[in-house]
Amino acid sequence: MPDDPPQRVALITGASRGIGRAIALSQAALGRRVVLVSRTEGPLTEVRDLITDAGGDASVLPVDISDADAWRDALESVITDLGRLDILVNNAGVTRDGLAMRMTDEDFDTVLRTNLTSAFIACRAAARPMMKHRFGRIINIASTSGVVGNPGQANYAASKAGLIGLTKSLARELGAKGVTANAVAPGFIETGMTANLPGAVRERVRGSMAVPRLGTPEDVAAAVAYVASDEAGFLTGQVLCVDGGLTMC
Repeated sequence: MPDDPPQRVALITGASRGIGRAIALSQAALGRRVVLVSRTEGPLTEVRDLITDAGGDASVLPVDISDADAWRDALESVITDLGRLDILVNNAGVTRDGLAMRMTDEDFDTVLRTNLTSAFIACRAAARPMMKHRFGRIINIASTSGVVGNPGQANYAASKAGLIGLTKSLARELGAKGVTANAVAPGFIETGMTANLPGAVRERVRGSMAVPRLGTPEDVAAAVAYVASDEAGFLTGQVLCVDGGLTMC
């Protein structure tokens, strides 16, 4: 009889809340061994307990991904300890909104370092074990801001557009080794980032969408679930906009 397939290992950054939390719970429900990454351990522990109480397998990795040295060391430790990394979801991100003419260098650099550089470091670390096992799913959580731009978000939009470019380059580099790379670009999703949107803004957004509602973290997690699946091996270098038809990308 053939050997049972290996349990896939999925690492998700920004897993303590919002979209990252939903992705982590979804991946665990699919039988993945989930590594939960965020800066603060307490909220991660809560997500881990939800997973393990439901019979899943999860561990926490509290690390500041904007600290390149600490992040690189943490990734190498995970790969060494677990022996594999099959699914990488670069979800963590920050905003420092402001008009470009008033934006400080620090605010621009902080967003690029957290949203883009950290993802590059993770992709570089994941590529070797993925190629070794001839299987890998790299999923970068971009944004519709990175597709169409957004006023007051030059830094955020640049970081997310950079993720899309990184994704496409990785898709070309790694495809022959059984590793895919795709971007999932959420639109307006009910998270902490959108909770304080004024009612008039919400109505204007809904009026621009083919599906007239804000999305949920679970909507994004469902898209990630397919992109991360074994069945999605012919899907690579794509930008999947989960936005209710807002951008039609």
